Amino acid sequence: MRRRILTLTAALALLLTGCTAGNEAPEDGVVRLRFQSLAWQKESVDANRQLVKEWNATHPDVQIDYVQGSWDSVHDQLLTSFEGGEAPDIIHDASDDLADFAYGGDLADLRPLLPERLRADIPARSWETTTFGEGIYGVPFLQEPRVIIANRKILESSGVRLPTPEKPWTWTEFRQITQDLTRTMGSGRYAVAWPLKEPVSVSLNLGLSAGGQLFHREADGRVTVRFTEADAVVPGTIHDQVVTDRTAPRTTLGSGGSDTLPGFFAGKYAMVPLGFAYRQQIVQQAPKGFEWMVLPAPAGDGGLTQGVSPQTLSIAEDSPYKKEAAAFLDFFLRPENMVRLARGDWMLPTGTTALADPSLHTARDGWATGAAVAERLRPAPAQSVRGYPEWKDKVATPAFQEYYSGAIDGAELRRRLVTDGNRVLARYQRK
Repeated sequence: MRRRILTLTAALALLLTGCTAGNEAPEDGVVRLRFQSLAWQKESVDANRQLVKEWNATHPDVQIDYVQGSWDSVHDQLLTSFEGGEAPDIIHDASDDLADFAYGGDLADLRPLLPERLRADIPARSWETTTFGEGIYGVPFLQEPRVIIANRKILESSGVRLPTPEKPWTWTEFRQITQDLTRTMGSGRYAVAWPLKEPVSVSLNLGLSAGGQLFHREADGRVTVRFTEADAVVPGTIHDQVVTDRTAPRTTLGSGGSDTLPGFFAGKYAMVPLGFAYRQQIVQQAPKGFEWMVLPAPAGDGGLTQGVSPQTLSIAEDSPYKKEAAAFLDFFLRPENMVRLARGDWMLPTGTTALADPSLHTARDGWATGAAVAERLRPAPAQSVRGYPEWKDKVATPAFQEYYSGAIDGAELRRRLVTDGNRVLARYQRK
């Protein structure tokens, strides 16, 4: 509200002096736009910076200033910058972080700004991730399925059936295979390690494969949480592997994906479910001679369907140069450039033309497996839910953590997610 008042006051002052912020020409005739990128891996940063350099070399009247941001602090940093009226013109973020900014009026509706080429090249299911109400508030451009990174020698020597995108493991089969593998691997070794420092997105996004949904939008537009048998399949499998079967260690539940890699390389774990981009770390860090493979995540009634929150590019509502910013996005996300960005981040492009690039369908480093899964990626269940960040932090994260460790049972997990969760969401949906 304070930012709104400040903005209105500034606008009135400009009107009184006979000009508007949107039409005020730069003193040197050069439009300067700040692009805050969250790229962090060297290859990704290099690709981003190179594209900015190429744009600047051919657009002397519209120059892009590259600003390095951080995934660790982007939400709070954007809140502060929007409140202070100093947000970057072009904003790199993830789709599941956009809802409050979109509904709050901080992001520009991109519908009148984006070229038809870009609108048509990205599938409707991806645009759904950045659509809030009637508007589109970000361009989804990179996506990351969750896959299983496996020790090739352990799996092939065990004789278990290896899954393919055409015939993946079911969740029931996956649990049985982890039991068989753990028995053959010996004491102190586990078939699978679940790095669940951030358990909510893993649980919800993989839950779509079993037909789970969790969030349900009612006829009046309100969203409520309902935890069904389908929603319990994935959490139940993980819980049973850790608590009942002991085919997965408790010690990795509070770990990030990178934390599990030394144990994976040492043969302590045969498999680790990870985001697709972790392949880069494996290529860089794996000891010489280590053989690994990429397998699709298990499937249930929903097949290989997964929820995903793509990386996005948005334009700040307060930017006086929205058309120029949109022109840069059109250049930045040309198919050939989208491929460069995807390979730099070891992820997959959303654009259909870019995704068809042969370099993304090679067997090497598991690119083909990821590309096969890409068609089954859908908006994450919480994509457009207002209040999701608070629900996740205060309710869902501690509930899932305690459930996976065995501290609470399934009934208590359901109670917390539904009863406590709906109490949180209700505050954001009052009319």
